Amino acid sequence: MLRSDSGDLETYARVLSSSLAEALPVGMVTLERERSVRDRMSGRPGRVVTIRVDAGASLLELALGAGGRPAARVVSQVGGVVISRREVGLAEWTQALAEQLARLAAESSAAREALRRLLEG
Repeated sequence: MLRSDSGDLETYARVLSSSLAEALPVGMVTLERERSVRDRMSGRPGRVVTIRVDAGASLLELALGAGGRPAARVVSQVGGVVISRREVGLAEWTQALAEQLARLAAESSAAREALRRLLEG
């Protein structure tokens, strides 16, 4: 079960930016980071403040919201034009992500294999 705090965003960022992002088409997963002066001086990438998963008709966003709590959004788009944007809970966001990954796996054997490797560890 996900906690509703900034740790969730970091956890999702690690998973989505590593094996899953590598397996999915380039550009499907993007991370927006905030870098402090200390991060820049030490060459660190900074902390993740927004995760975007572009699944074609849906854009799933998980951002660091007020008080450090994750703010989840599902954006409907057609041809890159936003039709609707709605705030959702983490459970609904996770469900939408799972549905998009299942759809992608059904369409692509490479994506299916990548998801299998991710789930098996």
